[in-house]
Amino acid sequence: MRQFVMVCSLLSLALAGCDNPSADDARADAEAASSIRWNGAAVRQLREAVGRRAAHGLDHLRFVVEGQPGSAEGERALTQSALRYAGAVARGATDPAKLQATYTIPRPEADLRPGLAAALSEGKLGEWIDGLAPQTEQYRKLSDAYLALRGEGDKLAAIPDTRPLNPGAADPRIPAIAAQLAASGYIEGAVGKGDHYTPAMVRAVQRMQTDYGIDPDGVISGDALEILNLPDADRARAIAVAMERMRWLEREPPPTRIDVNLAAARLTYWRDGKIADSRKVIVGKPESATPQLGSPIYRLVANPTWTVPRSIQNGEIAKKGAGYLRRNNMAWKDGWIVQQPGPQNALGLVKFDMKNDRAIYLHDTPAKPLFDEVQRQRSHGCVRVEDALGFADMLARDAGILDEWLAARATGKEAFVELPRAIPVRLYYQTVLFDDEGEPVVRADPYGWNDAVAKGLGFPERQGYKLRTSDADIGP
Repeated sequence: MRQFVMVCSLLSLALAGCDNPSADDARADAEAASSIRWNGAAVRQLREAVGRRAAHGLDHLRFVVEGQPGSAEGERALTQSALRYAGAVARGATDPAKLQATYTIPRPEADLRPGLAAALSEGKLGEWIDGLAPQTEQYRKLSDAYLALRGEGDKLAAIPDTRPLNPGAADPRIPAIAAQLAASGYIEGAVGKGDHYTPAMVRAVQRMQTDYGIDPDGVISGDALEILNLPDADRARAIAVAMERMRWLEREPPPTRIDVNLAAARLTYWRDGKIADSRKVIVGKPESATPQLGSPIYRLVANPTWTVPRSIQNGEIAKKGAGYLRRNNMAWKDGWIVQQPGPQNALGLVKFDMKNDRAIYLHDTPAKPLFDEVQRQRSHGCVRVEDALGFADMLARDAGILDEWLAARATGKEAFVELPRAIPVRLYYQTVLFDDEGEPVVRADPYGWNDAVAKGLGFPERQGYKLRTSDADIGP
């Protein structure tokens, strides 16, 4: 396994915060710039570091090392070359805020000049640059997988497209197909260890075909096999994008937080740096994708009302008539349609209020069967939480307000319970997950958001299968 050396003293310099530049910061930058001194050994280390950029999935980009030591102009050029590459490793080669309409997740603030000066002084430029990348086992696993897929290691075996595979047939490709279905979340356990295309596998393939708009006949050939059997180039592309997305994220996120992976439609609750809970969620369908936000939960709402957004009101409810409103406990109020509290309310019995200007929040839902879907991009943009009441109880208990929360629920009326401390939430997008052995698994790109990132990393454009979800219910 490729190991990255972490030089702690240099890394602390490199990732120092710089949110509020001051006169002191400016003086520090000037002092750092004046202390940057290049020599032939340092130039070689920079060239070698850039030459290893495939370890970070950056080999499709050109990082030209310009300049020579010995002149002010040459050293300035070398410094700019080093800072450009170090910045790509530290914060990403692309800017997510420019690739997406909305991206407010906190990013690492890399104050690189002091780190560069220290690395040059200590003769450890290459170690410093590699230490700027995420220092996690998952990032290293992605790096190893990427190098293997591009030809620097064992190639992954492809499933051959020899003939259509019909339900009930026997075929030596079955174990490999079953493994791919399991990796994609369509089957669990030891299904498909033999060589027969079993009914359980057929149902899994049919669900996959439905998700991608293919006739769900259960026959594995052509289109279905192409989805299961990503070529090495596409896997490598997805893994390079996954590394880039990791570089976008701050290295030390809040130890207590909620992470929601929109691509996997899964929530993870971290308590004091450890995973306390993980559960399914339902997120926005592709045409109303949930944005990538950093936005805290600041209160719990028991028995919420739902004020129907104009887009849903005008597009989906306006023509349904007064009878529909009565049946769904809805009424007009000040020009808006408002659904009253109750188990059939589109927000369910709890709402997790968040602070953002996109009106995005977590909530319960009466549409429980949607949690059984593999691809759970089904909502109008908000995030529906599996067993949301149980999750709210957990948060309230951890916050020391469980009695107050249970009392609010018992009223049957809309009631607001403030959290003593807001809980940071990150709604992010990551299409490469990790299996039980910690190995990377490439999953679907339901929003097609990998394409812009891959293009920014220098990969050629490609056309792949996109998720096609059925019509969502009227909930947010």
